[in-house]
Amino acid sequence: MTALIIFLILTVLLLTGMPVSIALGLTVFSFLFAFTEIPMDSIALKLFTGIEKFEIMAIPFFILAGNFLTHGGVARRMIRFATSMVGHWYGGMGMAAVMACALFAAISGSSPATVMAVGSILIPAMVKQGYPPQFGVGSIATAGGLGILIPPSIVMVMYSVATSGMVVTGPDGQPVLSASIGTLFMAGVVPGLMLASMLGATTYFRAKKHNYPRMARADWRERWLAFRESVWGLMLIVIIMGGIYGGIFTPTEAAAVSAVYAFVIAVWVYKDIKLREVPKVLLSSAAMSAMLLYIITNAVMFAFILTSEQIPQTLSDWIVGLGLGKIGFLLVVNIMLLFIGMVMEPSAIVLIMAPILYPVAVKLGVDPVHFGIMMVVNMEIGLCTPPVGLNLYVGSAISKLGLTEVTKAALPWLATALVFLMLITYVPEITMFLPHLLGMN
Repeated sequence: MTALIIFLILTVLLLTGMPVSIALGLTVFSFLFAFTEIPMDSIALKLFTGIEKFEIMAIPFFILAGNFLTHGGVARRMIRFATSMVGHWYGGMGMAAVMACALFAAISGSSPATVMAVGSILIPAMVKQGYPPQFGVGSIATAGGLGILIPPSIVMVMYSVATSGMVVTGPDGQPVLSASIGTLFMAGVVPGLMLASMLGATTYFRAKKHNYPRMARADWRERWLAFRESVWGLMLIVIIMGGIYGGIFTPTEAAAVSAVYAFVIAVWVYKDIKLREVPKVLLSSAAMSAMLLYIITNAVMFAFILTSEQIPQTLSDWIVGLGLGKIGFLLVVNIMLLFIGMVMEPSAIVLIMAPILYPVAVKLGVDPVHFGIMMVVNMEIGLCTPPVGLNLYVGSAISKLGLTEVTKAALPWLATALVFLMLITYVPEITMFLPHLLGMN
């Protein structure tokens, strides 16, 4: 009954069109005043201690790094490199778009930013080359989802923050540690590359079926020049992943280093951003960070209320008692997250649902890292499904096509992503291969 009251209040507030962050905060305070006797000073303390985590600092730094690279010409150079490698294949520019999205995802951490950076350059170029605009926007809107799967990923940081500190037990009754940001980053590498390959294959076969134009094959000199131009941006991937795995710095420190590095290459190496434009980039990054941190603050309070009312533990016992088993539970979670992903933003979904679903998953024997990557893939698909698919809106704005037309255009790639979701869900070795190989899990 308590859980029903809490989620009823939240649902009513969300249906009014209220922002998720404010709806979460009002839900907490409404429930506190009306149904509990929890002192307000304990809430105030939780409000500050909940976000007083070193890991959360990774979010504004990754956003800042991504903004420096988005405003600069890093995406343009990566696109030139990708096009030189695969442009001569069927659907070459489409495959280059997928490859460029994968490369840019590895330095931005944001899906809409990836779609904007790659799509604003490649969609007009593909139309000029003779491709229908639907083909370009469909491939890029879906491949842009790689921004939250290939590390660094802001959504992975959210999942780690949402589940850190939770005391949960596995099926054998032993305590299970939550997933660290570093382990999640490593776990996202193989699935990210695998999904990029599957989306690239879909692009190739559709282009071959409709006989879309192919570019002239680039010689090795052109490829070398394109690589040399883009190498400064690609080095950021090496710095982040190599630094974390090599024990040189933590994921949060890696985020700070990436922000400084992105600033240096955008301003002084590539010289795409002038010093007088830096305050504008800082201001837009601060605004985006403030929005996310405000959602986190209210989500922490929401999780506190759920925990204090023993809702995750009760739900865990109830679901285990249903006898669904691991396979049935994961199927139900996927369906539920796909539906929620249609109407809510990924960060908010992870912060609300992870504290509820995580204890159940662990109790059924699901690895916290595997479950985290599964949630991220669901969020990625949610970004490409209406009515609140951010990637679709960005693609629509770039291509000047209507939302319905963009959604139809994305369906073949979306179907590929759903097949991939089933693989990730029921073949955990795909996710856990790299963490196990590196001794991180």
